[in-house]
Amino acid sequence: MVNDLKTLKEITAPIFEDIKLFETEFRDALKSEVRLVNTIGKYILRHKGKHIRPILTILAARTCGKPGLNSYRAAAMIELLHIATLVHDDVIDEATTRRGFPSINRVWKNKVAVLMGDFIFSKALINLVGIKDFEALALISETAEKLSSGEILQIEKSLTRSMTEKVYYDMIYKKTASLISTSCELGAITSTKTDKDRNRMRIFGEKLGMAFQIKDDLFDMLGVESKTGKNFGADVKKNMITLPLIHSYSTLTKSESRQVKKILNLKRKSKKDINELTELVNASGGFEYANQKIDEFSSQAIDILGEYPDSPYKQSLADLVIFNSHRNS
Repeated sequence: MVNDLKTLKEITAPIFEDIKLFETEFRDALKSEVRLVNTIGKYILRHKGKHIRPILTILAARTCGKPGLNSYRAAAMIELLHIATLVHDDVIDEATTRRGFPSINRVWKNKVAVLMGDFIFSKALINLVGIKDFEALALISETAEKLSSGEILQIEKSLTRSMTEKVYYDMIYKKTASLISTSCELGAITSTKTDKDRNRMRIFGEKLGMAFQIKDDLFDMLGVESKTGKNFGADVKKNMITLPLIHSYSTLTKSESRQVKKILNLKRKSKKDINELTELVNASGGFEYANQKIDEFSSQAIDILGEYPDSPYKQSLADLVIFNSHRNS
C-alpha cells in the first residue's frame, strides 16, 4: 500500500466542480429565519472540516456511474448529520475546542449548542426527504441509530472498564465507520442503484471508516493539539479505552498494568500523567499494533476498488485511504 502521498486538494481535483454543487446545497441547508442560527451557521462554515464524508459520496457516485442532484443533496445531508453529532459530542465531552477553534458549546454554552445540533439534525432529515428515495431514507435512519448506540456503548464500557478488542471494533464501526460507509453507499444509490455497487461501496467505506477512527484514537495520545484541533488526552481523561491501550494490557508486566490502572483511576489526570501513560503504551507496542490495524483495514478498502475499472475517481478513493493513514490532524 505504497503510493505517492497526495494532498486533499490534489485528491479532490477530479471532482472540483461537483464539490461546488455540494457546497451550495450545504450552505443553503444551514440557512434559517432565526438570526442566532445563521450566526452559528456562518461560524461552522468559517471553521469547516475536510468534508471527507461528502467527498466520499461524490467520488463513490463518480466511480459507480454519474452523480445527479440527489448525489449532492445526499452529500450535504451526510455532512449535516456529521456536524450535528460533533456539536452534541462536544457538549457531552465538555470539549473546549473543535478544529483548532472554540467549540460551539464554549462560545454559546450548552443549551444553545444542543439546540443547534438538533436544528442541524432536523435539516439533515429535511434534506433526506427532499431526495425522495426510500432506500436512502432507510439507510440513513439505520445509520443514525448506529451513531447513537456506538457513543452509548463507549460510555458504558468506560464506566464498567470492560472494553475488549472485539467490543472496540463494534463500537468504532457504529460511531464512525457506519457513517463513512453510508456516505459511500449513498454515492452508489444516487448514481447506479445496483446491489453490486451498493455492497462494494458499503464495504469500502466500512474498512476506511475503521482505519479512520483508529487513526483518530492515536491522536488522543500522540497528536499535537495545535495540529489536531482537539483537546489533548480527552479520551484518556474520561477513561475512554482505545485500541493502543487495549493491546497494551496483553503485553504489560503486572507492575506496569497496575501503574496504568492507577493513572486511569485518577479523577483528574495531568499532562504528566498522560505522558507517563503514553510511554507505557508505546513501550508495550500498543501504538505499533494500532498502526498495523490501520494498514490492514486500509489494504482491505483498496482491494475492494480493484473490482472497478481505472478512473481518476477510483484513484482518488485509493489516494484518500492513503491520505488517512498518513494524516496528522
